[in-house]
Amino acid sequence: MSTPVDATVTGPASAGPAGPETPEVNRISHPLRPGRWLAAGATTLILAWLGWTIAINPNLHWDIVVKYQFDRVILEGLWVTAQLTVASMAIGMVLGVIVALMQVADSRILRAGAMAYVWFFRGTPLLVQLIFWFNIALIFPEIGLGVPFGGPKLVTWETNTLVTGFVAALLGLSINEGAYMSEIVRAGLRAVDPGQQEAAAALGMSRLKIMRRVVLPQAMRIIVPPTGNQFISMLKTTSLVSVIAGADLLTVAQRLYLTNFEVIALLIVASLWYLVLTTVASIGQYYLERRFSRGFGATVPVTLRGRIARNLRFTGSAR
Repeated sequence: MSTPVDATVTGPASAGPAGPETPEVNRISHPLRPGRWLAAGATTLILAWLGWTIAINPNLHWDIVVKYQFDRVILEGLWVTAQLTVASMAIGMVLGVIVALMQVADSRILRAGAMAYVWFFRGTPLLVQLIFWFNIALIFPEIGLGVPFGGPKLVTWETNTLVTGFVAALLGLSINEGAYMSEIVRAGLRAVDPGQQEAAAALGMSRLKIMRRVVLPQAMRIIVPPTGNQFISMLKTTSLVSVIAGADLLTVAQRLYLTNFEVIALLIVASLWYLVLTTVASIGQYYLERRFSRGFGATVPVTLRGRIARNLRFTGSAR
């Protein structure tokens, strides 16, 4: 049984000859918790031992890590990863908004089409989708513009020339992300009180203006936090592009260690850059959430340090 808290409150002291009366003082003594101190000490000891073991392990080849950390090839792969992340998220957000609006539309055909899109791309593995897009030429050797349903084509391109590894990665990542973003946007739209839309309609506002001026500004408070998490997840999900030789960070690291056999060292190089990108994105997410939470009270649940720590944890990016 824990020792009860002993709280001693002293009242206002009477004024003495040496000076004015002293203010009242609250003295609260907390019970000792030896279990907590033992757990903290054991955790510190384990972390120190783990760090020391990693630092002195000669098989990690830290000199190789330092050599390749800012290598030109690694930085080129890092740039491709950043491009894929930003472009895929931008396209995915646009697709997500369109599909979410289709899901809340009055037309059953639009709702059915949106549901089919979300069902298919959320139900199939992203890795399968990437491989499919990379081999799309096996189904459509040529891609062209012209009259549909077998009509003449005005211009054609060879699919293998058009759909490179980067383009296949962009198609797979963005279309898959659109399915997830549509559910996030739909949840944000549903969170807005329908009475506000009715009030705006009573004032003569069009449906487009209601969506733009009334619904979306309030829905953004719900949409931004999971969107930030999706962006950070996308940073790590781009590593799947290595299966189709997309020239991303992990792909170039693999190419390097296939030539010099420094597998662990180059994987550490790639991991350090992923940690840097994740940390920068976590900081941006924190301030973006705080920006859209203004006027709604203290709705940012964690500190900046807590946000970074949460996003660095394993999230199972390979959906």
